[in-house]
Amino acid sequence: MRITRATIENFRLLRDVEIGFEERTTLIVGRNNSGKTSIAELFRRLLSDRAISFRLEDFSLGCHECFWNALVAYRAHPDAAETLDQLPVIRLVLDIGYDVDAADLGSLSECIIDLNPDCAEARLEFRFAPKAGALPTLFADFAEPLEDADADRASFYRELGVRIASVYTGSLEAVDPNDATNRKTLEPKLLSVLIGGGFINAQRGLDDDTFRERDVLGKVVEVLFQSALNDELDPERRTTAEQLKDAVDQIQGDLHVGFNAKLTSLLPTFDLFGYPGLVDPGLVTETSFDVDKLLSNHTRLRYRGVNGVTLPETYNGLGARNLVYMLLQLLRFFREFQGTPTAAGVHLVFIEEPEAHLHPQMQEVFIRQLEHIANAFVTQLNAGRPWPVQFVVTTHSPHMANEARFESLRYFLSIPDGPGLRRSVVKDLRQGMGGAPEEDRNFLHQYLTLSRCDLFFADKAVLIEGTAERLLLPAMIRKTDAMAVGEPQLGSQYLTIMEVGGAYAHRFFGLLAFLELRTLIITDIDSVAPGAKNKRVAVRVAEGTFTSNACIKSWFEPDVNPAQLIAKTIDEKTDGARRLAYQIPEAEGGPCARSFEDAFILANLDLFDLGEGDSATLAYEHAAEQKKSSFALAHAIVNTEWQTPRYIAEGLRWLAQGNPAPVVAPAVLAEELVAEVIDAADGAQNDG
Repeated sequence: MRITRATIENFRLLRDVEIGFEERTTLIVGRNNSGKTSIAELFRRLLSDRAISFRLEDFSLGCHECFWNALVAYRAHPDAAETLDQLPVIRLVLDIGYDVDAADLGSLSECIIDLNPDCAEARLEFRFAPKAGALPTLFADFAEPLEDADADRASFYRELGVRIASVYTGSLEAVDPNDATNRKTLEPKLLSVLIGGGFINAQRGLDDDTFRERDVLGKVVEVLFQSALNDELDPERRTTAEQLKDAVDQIQGDLHVGFNAKLTSLLPTFDLFGYPGLVDPGLVTETSFDVDKLLSNHTRLRYRGVNGVTLPETYNGLGARNLVYMLLQLLRFFREFQGTPTAAGVHLVFIEEPEAHLHPQMQEVFIRQLEHIANAFVTQLNAGRPWPVQFVVTTHSPHMANEARFESLRYFLSIPDGPGLRRSVVKDLRQGMGGAPEEDRNFLHQYLTLSRCDLFFADKAVLIEGTAERLLLPAMIRKTDAMAVGEPQLGSQYLTIMEVGGAYAHRFFGLLAFLELRTLIITDIDSVAPGAKNKRVAVRVAEGTFTSNACIKSWFEPDVNPAQLIAKTIDEKTDGARRLAYQIPEAEGGPCARSFEDAFILANLDLFDLGEGDSATLAYEHAAEQKKSSFALAHAIVNTEWQTPRYIAEGLRWLAQGNPAPVVAPAVLAEELVAEVIDAADGAQNDG
């Protein structure tokens, strides 16, 4: 039994998304503020023991206008029943797959209402929606609009946040996957019975606080103790827990007999206060030990030292503490499942940002070993009885993202949803890349694993040929930004640079299009001509009849020649969010370079002593004598006064466009940030 997919509507950035869940581990990746945390928060609300409730702030900003439209309709026709349907609803639809031959489906049996023998999924729909008579209460005192329209709207939304809790309620229904009209009303609390939840939050309280022990790890011991008391499968664990409880009870009895008798003798009688008629009530003391409080408040987990000295949690590094904490929490979730007599059919464990304080190799090991840890719990601690756990991991780590297979990745992308509004789109790589050739998928996975590219977290990408471009590209970005005052600055955007070579860049086209990532591909024109034995040899562009560049041939056609490539327009070199950049003349009708190095030389002829003759030939010959890395380092560090080749400068300016951030120079951004920090510090000092 497992969750196969979830459809979410109107919760924060998740305005209308569908998320597929893997059988064991689903990895959620994406840029900051793209909605990754929202999905964990939604399930945290739904699977908690408390009453399910949401606030106005939990509704997607894009649907706030629905509240206002409903008010306008109510003012016009207070008795119109259809006005209720205009109010937005937070909605979650869960599809749960199950084995039709299973002997016992537990609580899921109540949710299966279809009669199709071939259907192996149950569907649950949760709605946080207005009650039947909600309109008069929700819109009370707003029957007539104020004269000031802006004040009317502001007053309405301010009061709306207070009234949501009283007019909205949660409901749960089982829905026939084959017939949406066939429904069965269920208690919302059935969700927490059917689906067990575990959450390892991003903020884990592992502060580097050496003056005050946090003892975050020690808090887990209490839960492990409670699960042991209820363990029906491991008598030894249960016996140990009961012995600990008996030991505390024995201490309690000893205290009552001796300690409290002496403590009572220290109490005065009321005769000393001199109040006539006051009868001494005969006060006595009683000191009690609660085993739960003893564990949670007075039990600490410490590290072994030497000479009998143990070390507190805070004496170990944050990375080790984070890893130990996550492992203990996973054990806790397993023990809770194991110790529950009627265990949930599905156990959903969310792990937020496990990479905190872990070095890259440890991040890779963690994501690789996560499923093995669960299997080890089952084998060693549960006599092979399965633990129906599904992990959902949110991460900003390229090491984790690239270690996982494409099929397990869910890419969260934030897109505009009206003026000043954003919403999330979920890209399921199992669906998006599932149809790609196996050869391409294996290549991309191996490349991303080796390169540690942060492709899934960047705003934009640049694919380059090799070392020289990689070393000089940061300086080229600074130079082109400086020449584009008042325009979007590429240097202030989150850019990932991928060194892929001209032979492999085209293999990324499908993935880049699926991710909707604005990308510049910088490659070489690589002109060739027929040589001896019909082998093509590298020649100057003016002498070339073909290109050997696989990326260019994939973009246009295999037999495209250099003259045709030079004549291509910007539109022809642009395909949606991708732009191809290869060598072109620095001036119309001028000579054209074949590779990056001779293009750099032609753009900066005054820096090179080439002698007399054809500049394209001299640049081509001089570039052939250069060692690429030495050439690039010399101009990146020593000789820094040069011009960016035209084909790269044009490509970088194209890439800078389409940036949602405000158009400000990096220097201005830094000045404003410093000013804000100073203002905040002054304010804190004045408040103090």
